[in-house]
Amino acid sequence: MSYVAPIKEMLFVLKELAGIDEIARLPGFEDADADTARAVLVESAKFCGEVLAPLNAEGDKYPSVFIDGQVRSSPGFKEAFREFAEGGWQSVQHPTGYDGQDLPKSIGTACAEMLHASNMAFALCPMLTDGAIEALLVAGTDQQKKIYLPKLIAGEWTGTMNLTEPQAGSDLALIRTRADPNDDGTYRIFGTKIFITWGEHDMADNIVHLVLARTPDAPEGVKGISLFIVPKYHVNADGSKGARNDVQCVSIEHKLGIKASPTAVLQFGDRGGAIGELVGEMNRGLQYMFIMMNAARFAVGLQGVAIADRAYQLAVSYARERVQSRPVDGTASEAIAIIHHPDVRRMLGTMRALTEGARALAYVTAAHCDMAQRHPESVARLHHQAIYEFLVPIVKGWSTELSIDVASLGVQVHGGMGYIEETGAAQHYRDARILTIYEGTTAIQANDLVGRKTARDGGLVAKKLIQEIALTVEALGSQDGVAFDLMRRHLAQGQRSLETVVNHVLANVQEDPNGVFAGSVPYLKLAGIVLCGWQMARALLAAAGKRNEDPRFYSAKIATAQFFAQHVLPQAVALEAAITSTKGDEGMLVLDEAQF
Repeated sequence: MSYVAPIKEMLFVLKELAGIDEIARLPGFEDADADTARAVLVESAKFCGEVLAPLNAEGDKYPSVFIDGQVRSSPGFKEAFREFAEGGWQSVQHPTGYDGQDLPKSIGTACAEMLHASNMAFALCPMLTDGAIEALLVAGTDQQKKIYLPKLIAGEWTGTMNLTEPQAGSDLALIRTRADPNDDGTYRIFGTKIFITWGEHDMADNIVHLVLARTPDAPEGVKGISLFIVPKYHVNADGSKGARNDVQCVSIEHKLGIKASPTAVLQFGDRGGAIGELVGEMNRGLQYMFIMMNAARFAVGLQGVAIADRAYQLAVSYARERVQSRPVDGTASEAIAIIHHPDVRRMLGTMRALTEGARALAYVTAAHCDMAQRHPESVARLHHQAIYEFLVPIVKGWSTELSIDVASLGVQVHGGMGYIEETGAAQHYRDARILTIYEGTTAIQANDLVGRKTARDGGLVAKKLIQEIALTVEALGSQDGVAFDLMRRHLAQGQRSLETVVNHVLANVQEDPNGVFAGSVPYLKLAGIVLCGWQMARALLAAAGKRNEDPRFYSAKIATAQFFAQHVLPQAVALEAAITSTKGDEGMLVLDEAQF
């Protein structure tokens, strides 16, 4: 089965939860209303479904290959990338001043979900290019923007982020790549970077590497890291591609999943030094790279939503067709399609509810970003920016964790056939597995949530969100029906659990940091469950008011929200108990190395 974008669901979330009509009232977004969103999404769905999705399994079977220092992309990818660029899909969210379309992140998020769902290995290339564009928009000089941005936004060139080194994984303080100054203001870059996604390929005319490195007199640690543009090919004064730069791909990795996406080891400076330009101020490279990293972290969370939806679609299709076993209630004397069996419905319900909740949270997060960028009032911009920054590690961490669970359930729905590569379920499971690791593991996201996003402001943003949840709980009380009663009860309990854990973090992070951070991932998961449950509750309220317009669609929304309330939200209570009972001087934390 190929991929069919859930356009109606996406538009519902954009309109009812993310507030696309309100975003369309922001300066510069006046034309980006629900009608525009629908038109863009229809075209995106067509491209992703017809061009990219058919290449997904083929790319898994015939990955990118490394031959004589060159990477050849999977069959069909080069031609698909040309269509992607010519269709303007790289330019969706970027400024018109550099030939972009300047649409809201909200609409771009829906397009990106389709891109990743149809072919995640392919989508990683434009995803990283988006990050490079964002970094240069913020920190690049006018000349750098003039040279690089139009090419990147047009899809003629692609971008990468170069952080990791053999001795420096997530600990960027250990970076040793060197940047020696030249008399003309450029730098010669020497070093090795690993795990560089799409670091070498044949799909574009040039690759713009953004590289973290140290100058000879830089301070130790993260305070001495600078950011440099190091293109694969030098760029001439007129912006055209010049001679080859001294950056070489020496190998690509053999991976569990996303096999069509080449993960390169790049060597800088084996032939006298790769020429690079400083981006922004000296020794502020990590700050600039975090612009790329935050954009990438949100995008990876969206990948979790995308792969979960792809796995769900495949599982539903199989469950409708696979005939096995008589019904447990005795309503038929012969075998029936497995979609009628209660546990299969439980699995499909879990897959659907988790995916819809995560999608809603991601789109709402994108809407806060739009508000933070364009709201005319500075106080409102700061308010939305704070919420956006709080939600990003949750979108990244929770959505990617659940994507593995959803893809695993997809294999289970298929039974033994799920373990056979030909069905496609195994590929989704393998592809999903990287998502909790790259762009910062779940623990890194959780540590960020505890330290920077909760403790630093005394829980201010977290408590504001908890207050918003309470208002939704109150609104649920004014509606009659089982779905509303269940959602009100379980969301209220989830709200209390989240509030208890936030207070626990604030009260103990100084006195018992080991205990608090041992519970950081459970805290992130609890926040993900409750915040997604909140969005499902909002969806429930919106669907109830519209159920007569499209009974089939809105009754499914109501049923899915009820399922989330019954089967997902109750997990918050157990996570609360685990988090608040964890102490740094007890249990696993006091075992010595040998005892493990």
